[in-house]
Amino acid sequence: MVLSVSAEQITPANASRLNVAWTYDTREPIDHFRRDPRFEATPVYADGKLYISTAGGFVVALEAETGRELWKTDLHVSRDRNYSDFANRGVTLGGETIFAGTADARLIAIDRATGKLRPGFGTEGTIDLTQGLRHKPQYSGEYGVSSPPAFYRDVIIVGSFVADNSRAQMASGEVRAFDAKTGALRWTFHPLSEDSPAGAANTWSRIVVDEPNGLVFLPTGSASPDYYGGLRPGDNRDANSIVVLKAATGERVWAFQTVHHDLWDYDVASPPLLFPGKDGPAVAVGSKTAHLFLFNRLTGKPVFPIEERPVPASDAPGEHASATQPFPTAPPALAPQRVTEKDVWGATPPDLQACRDLFHKLRNEGIFTPPSLQGSLHVPGNIGGMHWGGAAWDPVHRLIIAPVNRRPAVIRLIPRGEFWKERRLHPGVEITEQEGTPYSMSREFFAAPSGIPCIAPPWGELVAVNPDTGKIEWHVPLGELETHGAVISGLPNLGGPATTGTGLVFIGASLDSHIRAFETATGRMVWKGELPTAARATPLIFTSSSGRQMVAIAAGGFDDPMSKLDTKLVVFALADK
Repeated sequence: MVLSVSAEQITPANASRLNVAWTYDTREPIDHFRRDPRFEATPVYADGKLYISTAGGFVVALEAETGRELWKTDLHVSRDRNYSDFANRGVTLGGETIFAGTADARLIAIDRATGKLRPGFGTEGTIDLTQGLRHKPQYSGEYGVSSPPAFYRDVIIVGSFVADNSRAQMASGEVRAFDAKTGALRWTFHPLSEDSPAGAANTWSRIVVDEPNGLVFLPTGSASPDYYGGLRPGDNRDANSIVVLKAATGERVWAFQTVHHDLWDYDVASPPLLFPGKDGPAVAVGSKTAHLFLFNRLTGKPVFPIEERPVPASDAPGEHASATQPFPTAPPALAPQRVTEKDVWGATPPDLQACRDLFHKLRNEGIFTPPSLQGSLHVPGNIGGMHWGGAAWDPVHRLIIAPVNRRPAVIRLIPRGEFWKERRLHPGVEITEQEGTPYSMSREFFAAPSGIPCIAPPWGELVAVNPDTGKIEWHVPLGELETHGAVISGLPNLGGPATTGTGLVFIGASLDSHIRAFETATGRMVWKGELPTAARATPLIFTSSSGRQMVAIAAGGFDDPMSKLDTKLVVFALADK
């Protein structure tokens, strides 16, 4: 095939020539749902076509070179449920079948050529994932799927989201593998013991398959409820862990728990990153704690020693926090894990005073300060550290590149009898029941009354780690906001990076409406592309049938005053010289 000039690879030298090649609007009816759907999908590319999905249930096939719609299937996701995680991060391709998980808890098989459901899979192409659970959801929207299922040879493996903080025993978080042709159940992994009084510990982030070694890597979340563990004593087994199973059978190979007896919503939200370690296959496991753990992929042996260090005890009656937590000796934390008085900041003098006053009211002993009745400063915070955007591997300079957040939160336990009173007094604050425990919970960002954070920017960064040395090679602010005549660099972010074989990393993720390209060697930004709104998603870099390298990203927004919701997929390519 003879390639055009525009078929050249995207490099740091020519990235400035990137332009919008085409835009596709899913036309998701955002206003028709009880809760706003979020377009967070990473497209899948195969044979000249892109496949995307939406939270509301559209699955679409597009001609990758032009964006022409080939077919569009409506999975009719229920519109009247209050979903705890109303997002969809993409579909999975397994041969000639597309597999999609839905927010209303279905696993669906679709013919790749026609967009029609495969009748031989489950019941007319569908499996109801609420059936067969150890503990079923109590209300619609409590349980569903937001991340793509994983495909291994002849099985499709699926996890779930489970609502946070509603009650002590939420829906159970088992991971299941189904026969990819028939939908018959092949195996089940239970993260908690059968007699556990808790639920959840679910795998809601992306499941990763190591095809050559026949392994599947599960990043698990916290046991329920998130901020009080008095009714679930001990470490809570495989919650907050990386669990490695044989993909064909579900047999356990190894596991590591990143947080014992979680009281902070410190899910392993970041998908495991498989990379070639200098001493064999390796995996990187990121945490909302801002820790990055590195292991031999086959054995679970740490690349760098991990220490159990003493952490603060709980002063909440009935709670027994773990006496120690695991800390990697390398790499260092990717975001700050403590806020001192000198770190308190305000955008204006009134903001600064309000932040100082709040700071002095809080229990604050750094990372792993347990929730308390007086209120505790929660650092790095419930959106990380590392978050569901995960990390990318740069094969050129052997770097792990990850976005991180620096957004501490304030967590307060509320005696059960005061729940409704607190709800009335603080209507703008997230206050949830944790039904069945002695305490409900209040959670909000550590911020001034204006809403501006009480620590100085950057509030979000892109970080490069050398896994061979355990050192951070560079970190740069991610995103920017112009306000009151000044530019704030480093915004909160959700979404992931994607790297090229030419030394570039592409990422949207931040609150502003741009996608950026950074040089992986130095962190230098070499290009910024404008989007209809923020891209709370991970880009896909692909090469079209004609050989043209292209970058696709979902611009779905954050449902934030500076980032409206939208429904567009934007694809960039190099303009001809």
